[in-house]
Amino acid sequence: MPHKGSINEELTSRDIPRFKSDLEDIDFAVYKFVDERLNLHTKTNKGFKKVPTIWSGAERAHNVKDDDINRNLQGMITLPVISLERKSMVKDDKARTIPYATVDPIGDLKGGHLTINKVIKQDKTRNFARADAYRRRGQNNFPIYKNKKNEKIVYETLTIPIPIYVEVGYEIALRTEYQEQMNDLLTPFIRISNGHRRVYVENNGTAYEAFIDKTYDMKNIISAYESKERAYETIIKMNVYGYLIGDGKNQEQPRVVRRENAVQIRFARERIITKDEEGEFRF
Repeated sequence: MPHKGSINEELTSRDIPRFKSDLEDIDFAVYKFVDERLNLHTKTNKGFKKVPTIWSGAERAHNVKDDDINRNLQGMITLPVISLERKSMVKDDKARTIPYATVDPIGDLKGGHLTINKVIKQDKTRNFARADAYRRRGQNNFPIYKNKKNEKIVYETLTIPIPIYVEVGYEIALRTEYQEQMNDLLTPFIRISNGHRRVYVENNGTAYEAFIDKTYDMKNIISAYESKERAYETIIKMNVYGYLIGDGKNQEQPRVVRRENAVQIRFARERIITKDEEGEFRF
């Protein structure tokens, strides 16, 4: 078996990663957009540092052990910091796609709904051609198909479940101690989409459309700084139009189904053995 990530991994595996899309992929796409693509930095008391990105839904034990998150003596997270949270999800069959057609699954054990690819299996097609050449001419590679078309071609088809489109809402919270830090973090979010609001988020080769809300909700705590901790906070809302293929780990049947067509059907011939008057067996 090839090593993970090698070129031949996709050829030998029964599954195809590029046809995978679930909620975790959408979450990772948004997280990588903020943490890697934007890659926000700002000036702190320790120099010009990268601002850590925290997924709010992660386990507390994981957040405590994260080396990129600075904490004070009381265990509180040191600002500035960026946090992500999934807030809503809507399944709307009329928002982004054409109306669904009635497509029933294929009635066998593998199932599947949509055929997405059809390729020629060259090795098995070659085996049929060699067998015909050897039977007719006594050579494996004799060109018997020079004047006619080879009709014994093996095709492999790929079938997947129907993609279900969902609109997932996220909230990105920017928290800083100073106004200058907030300006450094907020400006790239406004500029990343240029003159419109659409951006692309990506994970493992799967891209999704995302729209940043035009309103940036600011919840600053600076008026009562005598009794409360001074903090600047801006909430950015993002809607991601994603799609789900299969049921994830609860998928009973294969998510990507491979099928091959039958190119030749053979029937076994029955022979009757009889015995003549002279006692000899004849076929």
